[in-house]
Amino acid sequence: MEHLIEFCLSDKQRKIIQLKMDGLTNQQIANNTGVAVRRVYRMLQAIKMRAAQAGIAPEADLDYRTPVGFNLKGTSTLINKATGETMLQWVKTDVNKEAQEELMREVIESLKEDLPRYKPVAHKATTVSNLATVYTLTDSHVGMKAWGQETGADWDLDIAERTLISTFQKMIDGSPDAETGVVAQLGDFIHQDSMAPVTPTSGHIVDADGRYSKVVQVGIRILRSVIQMALKKHKKVIVLMAEGNHDMSSSIWLREMFKAVYEKEPRVQVIDTPLPYYVYQHGKTMLAWHHGHLRKNDQLPILFATQFSDLWGKTKKRYVHTGHRHHAEEKEHSGMMVIQHSTLAARDAYAARGGWMSERKVNAITYHKEFGEVGRITVVPEMINGS
Repeated sequence: MEHLIEFCLSDKQRKIIQLKMDGLTNQQIANNTGVAVRRVYRMLQAIKMRAAQAGIAPEADLDYRTPVGFNLKGTSTLINKATGETMLQWVKTDVNKEAQEELMREVIESLKEDLPRYKPVAHKATTVSNLATVYTLTDSHVGMKAWGQETGADWDLDIAERTLISTFQKMIDGSPDAETGVVAQLGDFIHQDSMAPVTPTSGHIVDADGRYSKVVQVGIRILRSVIQMALKKHKKVIVLMAEGNHDMSSSIWLREMFKAVYEKEPRVQVIDTPLPYYVYQHGKTMLAWHHGHLRKNDQLPILFATQFSDLWGKTKKRYVHTGHRHHAEEKEHSGMMVIQHSTLAARDAYAARGGWMSERKVNAITYHKEFGEVGRITVVPEMINGS
């Protein structure tokens, strides 16, 4: 099992492999390391899977290394019939998206143990218990590069950070002192989902600003800032890191990371379901979210009514928030209002060349437990630039 050590992602994983090499059982390893026995088993399987997907599996006579994130698609072998000797072997590889996501999950598990935890701050002394305000940030595309002469407005990491934090502060300042605040990051927050500046599903090249590691740093800093603002205003803060079509894998580590960072803050609840349809019950008001990349707006009411039938039956006012299409649209369906949000981000070159235009803005919508929507604040980038 020594070959597995190089595929470990942490010192703890390396220790588990070493103990396994020493002949310990999974239960003995669990007792020795303080890791649950099921977790030991999953870690061993994940390490073996990473090795096999890299072409290293001695028990199966495999010893052909492939790049990380790729798997063996197939092999072709030329054998000398007379001697049975392998003359040549061709190894075909392909991108393995499931393996990439599994690698990301294991990295998250390794890092969560050492992440600095959030230090609680005080909120406003008086808040209105019947109210919840939803602050929506969707399709922010942090890490996108837009050239104003081509797209109508510039967008890069510095502009994104300044604009998103400033507009969020405007929404906070203009909203009532609701007991609950929802930071609804509704997907496509990160413009690219890997080191390569391409979309995760279609592989289209995107205009990127800077290295992916820098994009991640800026994105985390923005989200930490807006959650901090919400905690200073609201008694309870709900955090949503929704899956988008640009950041399918990134949404996984964002959810897990923020759940770990705020695990000792009882006022923060991170919605951590991997299902890309999200709900929260506010009295008799149902709040729901979906980025919009998997289902069209008119399909969402029946989907949420079916998927979350218990919550649907307990509520009288129901709202689902979407993004993805970069322009505003609202329509009342039987039993549910569908609210499609605009984006603050500038157009990219693809949208500009396609002639797609929409007003850039964000909304903070306040909901009452009994009466549904009771207030709304709209902020546009010009309000920030002019302040």
